[in-house]
Amino acid sequence: MAKETILVVEDEEDIRELLKYNLEKEGYQIFGAATGEEALQAVRRRRPDLILLDLMLPGIDGLEVCRRIKGDPQARDLPIIMLTAKGEETDIVTGLELGADDYVTKPFSPRVLVARLRAALRRRSQPLPPQTAPLKTDELVIHPGRHEVLLQGQPIPLTVTEFRLLHLLARKPGWVFTRTKIVDEIHGEDYPVSDRSIDVQIVSLRKKLGGFGSRIETIRGIGYRFKD
Repeated sequence: MAKETILVVEDEEDIRELLKYNLEKEGYQIFGAATGEEALQAVRRRRPDLILLDLMLPGIDGLEVCRRIKGDPQARDLPIIMLTAKGEETDIVTGLELGADDYVTKPFSPRVLVARLRAALRRRSQPLPPQTAPLKTDELVIHPGRHEVLLQGQPIPLTVTEFRLLHLLARKPGWVFTRTKIVDEIHGEDYPVSDRSIDVQIVSLRKKLGGFGSRIETIRGIGYRFKD
């Protein structure tokens, strides 16, 4: 059975070929693009299963490519993993807010990159549970209808915001959420609260979850994700 197809968008030919070599070894079908314009044409022409997108591109940059793909109803569900240089935290946050799924910083470990790709493709193939369906992750059970959280069978008292925050992260394990995105998801857009207030909620949530709280991972300078 053929593996998934990945579009590698990278203007440096050496890096593009290195990525192609490592990913083809894992059985993926790879095709490349050197510019943002080529990437958009390739998405329309071949519709990959995932896009590995460098942010620093000539012409249309990676953020604009991400914005256009996520604004296209026929392509917005394609997973995007950004390739970024260290120190580009602002661009990473912007990309995640635009809908990118994850990011990998250069220089990168091929093993880490492959693990991120596999996780993103796995999430795409597994539809999200309904908002009202009970969600079970190891010894943690979240009942949206009852507004109840059980850890090893014992109820965990959470505030409304803590409950919504935990449910949001746990429904999409492995996804990186910026603080602003979390505020928008659990409170609605333009809610008058500092996104740094999410840090306070996370501290409280981890404390209430005890050892299980370590599953909520801090992505420094970016936000949070639930370890899958």
